[in-house]
Amino acid sequence: MVFKRRDKRAWWKVVADLIYPKGGWTRAFHYIRHRLHRLPDPPHKIARGIWAGVFTTFTPFYGIHFVVAALVARVMQGNIIAALLATFFGNPLTYIPIGVAALKTGHWLLGTEFEVAEQKLGRKFTEAGHDLWHNFMSMFTDATADWHGLSVFYDEVFFPYLIGGIIPGIVTASICYYISVPLIRAYQNRRKGRIKQKLAALRKKTANSGK
Repeated sequence: MVFKRRDKRAWWKVVADLIYPKGGWTRAFHYIRHRLHRLPDPPHKIARGIWAGVFTTFTPFYGIHFVVAALVARVMQGNIIAALLATFFGNPLTYIPIGVAALKTGHWLLGTEFEVAEQKLGRKFTEAGHDLWHNFMSMFTDATADWHGLSVFYDEVFFPYLIGGIIPGIVTASICYYISVPLIRAYQNRRKGRIKQKLAALRKKTANSGK
């Protein structure tokens, strides 16, 4: 395999890198920004991809954010690679404030109550995943499927999160879009200038060596 790692990482190392990447989140941010700047598409198309990726982080579709971001970017005719990279806007440092903002907004729009102290997002998502697995396995065993926990999760977390993430998601993604366009354009223009200078220097060197 061309892209297979030579040094297989232990499971705890994979988890640790997800929580705190090697080199820190600052280095990870600069790496993602560098990759975004070097994409070949026009700035507005790359920025539409960024919009799609950032907006996706405000949805409750954990585990398939890449898929959702790619679909949104395709609908918007944005750069899909930019959308995938922009999903890293959601990370262990931002998911809690994103989740709280989405849930508060969702419950407010739905006219329901949201008690921050009682909400353990990680635990609720874990319990929902456990119920899904239990109900799936019940099809092959004598266990009885129980949808009560998932029903509570849907009513208290998933649906309010889905509805409430739309407004803050659009606002945050739009801010990132309008910030990204001039930055990417300036970077691409500067990069084109450097390439032209290198080509001119190469031509001059070739012409001098031919004399």
